[in-house]
Parts: sequence; structure tokens; C-alpha cells
Amino acid sequence: MKSLGIDIGSSSVKVSLLDIETGKCVASSTNPSSEMPIKALENGWAEQDPQMWWQYVCEGIGKIGKSNNLAEVKCIGITYQMHGLVCISGNGRPVRDSIIWCDSRAVGIGNDAMEKIGRENCLSRLLNSPGNFTASKLAWVIRNEAETFAKVEKFFLPGDYIAYCLSGDVHTTETGLSEQILWDYKEERRADFVASFYGIPERMIPDTVPAIGIQTRTSKETESLLGIPAGTPISYRAGDQPNNAFSLNVLDPGEIAATGGTSGVVYGVTDVPKADPLSRVNTFVHVSHRKGSPRYGILLCINGTGIMNAWIRRNFAERLDYDQINELAGQAPAGADGVCVLPFGNGAERVLENRFTGASVTGLDLNRHSLAHVLRATQEGIAFSFRYGIDIMKEMGLKPNVIRAGKANLFLSPLFRQTLSSVTGAQIELYDTDGALGAARGAALGAGFYKSREETFASLNKLEVVSPAATEQAVLENAYRKWKAELEKRMSTL
Repeated sequence: MKSLGIDIGSSSVKVSLLDIETGKCVASSTNPSSEMPIKALENGWAEQDPQMWWQYVCEGIGKIGKSNNLAEVKCIGITYQMHGLVCISGNGRPVRDSIIWCDSRAVGIGNDAMEKIGRENCLSRLLNSPGNFTASKLAWVIRNEAETFAKVEKFFLPGDYIAYCLSGDVHTTETGLSEQILWDYKEERRADFVASFYGIPERMIPDTVPAIGIQTRTSKETESLLGIPAGTPISYRAGDQPNNAFSLNVLDPGEIAATGGTSGVVYGVTDVPKADPLSRVNTFVHVSHRKGSPRYGILLCINGTGIMNAWIRRNFAERLDYDQINELAGQAPAGADGVCVLPFGNGAERVLENRFTGASVTGLDLNRHSLAHVLRATQEGIAFSFRYGIDIMKEMGLKPNVIRAGKANLFLSPLFRQTLSSVTGAQIELYDTDGALGAARGAALGAGFYKSREETFASLNKLEVVSPAATEQAVLENAYRKWKAELEKRMSTL
């Protein structure tokens, strides 16, 4: 028996085939070979054709099917880029390109809604500002593309669209509604007051299905096109960050998932529905949420993390690979002998209340410091930015005790992961997994092939555990306080 996982990114689409009995990946395909195009018709805009995603889903499944019997696929899971807007007509075709997650055209609309709906009302019921989320994007279409909006029958998220292509059924999930800013946490139901404010007809909002559980089944058309039997359950659906957490077995309060690619993301689970009054982090319904046992995901995104590390390498250590950089950075002492790096040079940071402080290196003594100090200070500065965000999450009721991550990108650096563990006081667990495999595991759980959390993740390969280093904690805490003081000084001038 096999489970198929589909991961719809903005750069590529990955499909993976999981052997349900062994929990091992038996095949995967990532398409296209180069990055998918993003259309930017104006500054700050970002759009993609939803039919392009479906094309690459079909292409990936076709490649897997050349060496595997797709009649053995017993369930399907889908993960996807969050917050995108897909609008379809009555015949099921997209009426325009998707306005995707990184498109910022609706920021002003969301800010205006925050004031007119009422700041306190938004924070108590939505736990977020309406911001640049999916409902705000649709409000932009209403105000600027009346002829297009008149053709809209339903709107939903990228993952909902792929489920529709596979099944012909239109659904979303409660966690999906929350990332569209259409979930009322106070009433535990759809936030129709937001739709009403924006002029969105309720009939356009799809009914909900469980994030984990049988949602719908594949159509006869899918069987003819792809070879997956008609009636195969689609039994898992989640946005990329909740799914990354699920992939790492992050389901209960106090557990945290982290990634460190171009940007850094920390996603922590809590059972306390509390808003950040400054909207520096966002709260969503987590995939493991259920009535009577609430689970919420607090999402922190830091733009300037991995890109800062790459910039330092490109401009100061291009002759070295990352292993050599990590080795050289390790020659400097913890705290980098006073060198301080603020990594916030990749645009305005939500965690800094949408300020753009710029990146900086301070504390350099030209007679004492070397490249090793700068390289170490860079990795420490990135770890400190994670700590800064995690402290905000603590204010919201999160009590971190473990951070789980895939062993990739920044987490390949022993220095970075040790620094992060020591400065947060949390144990770090590193795993061998990815989004498509997580979606496949979720589908097997949702379809009942796995009977419990323990069975679902029994085959998840834990590669390493990193614990706080007592010998470094006091030094790093002092360095963090100096780093934070430098950050606050820069913020005060903006």
C-alpha cells in the first residue's frame, strides 16, 4: 500500500510516494527542473497560473508512475504555499491567475479593515490583523476587477484547488479558513463578519472538511489521466508551515518546528488562543486542532536569516564552502568577542513591527578580530533573531521545550544549531523528512491506515539531538542582551 504526498510550492511542485507499511519513501519527483515563473505585473505583485501547478502535479505523478504501480495508491495528502487566492468560475476554471503569498497589494486594504472592524475585535476574534491574507486579496479583486469578480463562483487556497482538480469537489479546511483570515477563534466558527465587511458573498466560501481525515475522493477523470484509482481518498491538507510542523511530529503545546532557508520560520504549537497586540507573529488553527482539545500554531517569519549567511559568504568568504565556513567560525569564541551582527537586511520585518532596520555589523576591533569572528557573529546573530521571536511567542502562552527541524540549510551548521539550543534553552531534534513526505504520512493517518500519532511517526528518522551547552549559556545570554540592546537602539531611530 502506498500514500501519495503532493507539495505545491511557489518554486516547484514535489510529489512523493510513501510505503505505508515501512514508512519509507519509495519515489519522488520535483518539477520543473528550473523555478516556476512568478508574474510581477507591478511592484509588489506576485501571481502564478493555478493550471501550471496542476500541470506539474500531473508531470510528477507521471514520472513516478513509470517505475511504480499507481493502482497501489490508497490515499493522497496535499500541502501548499499558504495564503494564495484561487478564484474559479462555475465551470471550475480559474478566472484569473492566483495572487500568491508574497504579493503585497492588499496590505492597505487589510490595515483599513483592522481599523474599521475594530482593532480589539480583530485581535480577540481573528487573533491577527486582516493584513495581506487571502480574504484581503479577494477584497482587492472586488474593488479593482469588477468584471473578473462577477465570474467568480468559489474561491479557495492553492491546496484546495489541487484537491478540486483531483476530485471535482470544492472544499477547504478550518486551518485553511484561519490562514485566509476567515476563522473566528472566539466563536470557533467561520468569521462571516470579515466576509460581510469585504463584500464577499457567503456562497463563495467553500464548506470545510477535516485537515486530517477523509475529505473527498478522486474522480474517474483522475483515474483515466493519472492511473490512480477512482475513489482514492484525499485525507490530508495543510499549508506549508503547519505541514512542516506536522512532518516533524509537532502537534502538541510546547513543541516547535523551525526552518532556516533564505528566511527563517519558527512555528510553535499552543492551546491558548491569544493574539500578539503588535501583530509581530501570526496565529492559525493547527492541523491537530479539534473541539475540546484546541491546538493553535503561532508563526514567526524572519526575512533576513539564511540570506544573511549567504551574503557574508558571497562577499567575504567566497573561496570557502559552507563546511569550511562553519569550521572557521568555530575557531572564534562564543559571543564572537563582542562582534554583533543584526541580520535584518532583507526588507521590512513583521517581527520588528514592519520596520526595516537594515543589516549591520558592529563591535569590530580591527586589531583583534578576524573573519572567524564575523562568521561566528553572523550565525549567532541569526540564532539571536530566532530567540527574539520565540520570546514574543512565550508572551502569547507558548512554552517551548523542544525545537524540531529538518537537517538542512542553516541547521546543517553544528555551530548554529548549538547556539540556538543554548540561547533558547530548548533541545533541538533534527530529522530526515520533507513537506511531500509529511503530507503522505498525514494522508495515511487521515485515511486510517495509521491508527495513532505514534504509528504515523514510528519511521520518522531522527538524525541528531542537540542539548544546551551549560559552558556557553551564560556567555551567549550576555551576548544576546547586547545584541538586543543594539537592535532596540536602531529601532528607536526609525
